[in-house]
Amino acid sequence: QVQLVESGGGLVQAGGSLRLSCAASGRTFTNYAMGWFRQAPGKEREFVAAITWRSDNTRYADSVKGRATISRDNAKNTVYLQMNSLKPEDTAVYYCAAGSISVVPETYPYWGQGTQVTVSS
Repeated sequence: QVQLVESGGGLVQAGGSLRLSCAASGRTFTNYAMGWFRQAPGKEREFVAAITWRSDNTRYADSVKGRATISRDNAKNTVYLQMNSLKPEDTAVYYCAAGSISVVPETYPYWGQGTQVTVSS
């Protein structure tokens, strides 16, 4: 089992920035690629970004490309998502997940509880 706890969400104005963190515990963190997903009210969970365990490959959704940066610190068992130039449409609950570098949520067996990000216009 891998336990994941997100933090760093909050209320921010459009154009602002946030850095989300996800702390992992349990099984070896470096066994897994890590991903960030988000889910807005009434919408399906969607892929945001993912990173391999060596940080040698990353993937981003088109909607955040150029505005988001995913990174990880394996010594701290933590993955980060830096979001800049935030837009109201970025408002969602953001989840981190451990598994693959896939964009498909079902390929990630472990999930955190989520952190709310609200972007005001």
